[in-house]
Amino acid sequence: MSKWELFCKAFKWKTVLSGLSTTVQIAVFGLCIGILIGTIVAVSKVIPSRNKFVKAWAAVNSGYVWLFRGTPVVVQLLLTHFALFPLMGLQLGSINEALLIFGLNSGAYVSEIMRSGILSVDKGQMEAGRSLGISYPVTMGSVVLPQAVKNILPTIGNEFIALVKETSVVSFIAVMDLTRVFQNIGKANYEYFVPYAMLAVFYLAIVTVITILIRVLEKQLRRSDTRGEDGADYDLVGKPRWKARWIRMKMRWSDSRKRLRERCHRPSRLEVGLEKYLQAKAAAAEQTEDRL
Repeated sequence: MSKWELFCKAFKWKTVLSGLSTTVQIAVFGLCIGILIGTIVAVSKVIPSRNKFVKAWAAVNSGYVWLFRGTPVVVQLLLTHFALFPLMGLQLGSINEALLIFGLNSGAYVSEIMRSGILSVDKGQMEAGRSLGISYPVTMGSVVLPQAVKNILPTIGNEFIALVKETSVVSFIAVMDLTRVFQNIGKANYEYFVPYAMLAVFYLAIVTVITILIRVLEKQLRRSDTRGEDGADYDLVGKPRWKARWIRMKMRWSDSRKRLRERCHRPSRLEVGLEKYLQAKAAAAEQTEDRL
């Protein structure tokens, strides 16, 4: 029998789909947990406060990021599954342990991504919200964070793709993921070329779908982008009252700045000289016509 026939004989769709669902489940829930933890850690790092509790909390978050970014995810899985959880008497199950570890690991990376996105937003956005009497948490959550997420969306997509590929190590703790399924198919006939080649095709397909979804989401966010001076309309329908007020204030500020720029505009020497030259030329043309 050929290699392909041996592979088709051992291939079972139900087992493969079960492993695929496990892989996607770990990646998706790991990213959701990572975004939640990463956002909390990032906000705690950018809060300008002199409170000792806030500073201590930021220091703890920095230690968390240092720990999970400095150790491989395989070591974290093995340490928690074979050492830490047995000592604590916890029995969460292999899949739940993988979800927890991947969420914590992703949160360490997402926190730095989110922090850079928050710092990339203009400080005037926060100042405008605070000048309207909006509290710091509401301004951060409704004004700054949406703009930060839009800026870091491609990087979050890369993190999701990396999570999908890193799930191949959960077989170390006996999780039946996509990689483990194809390993078992190869063990059935001691023929590994076709199973591993098909495993690569499955991962390529998953990554391609994620890439397309990220691009579609980026296009949708670009369409909903609102600008002031470039002529785009502000959509105030369905917006909260405070947000509509903030947008109107931006429009008024943009219009007043434009009018002030027109009033205070001083022509340069070249413009003054060119204007005098054109006036003299027009006067000379008029004199010539009068003589004729």
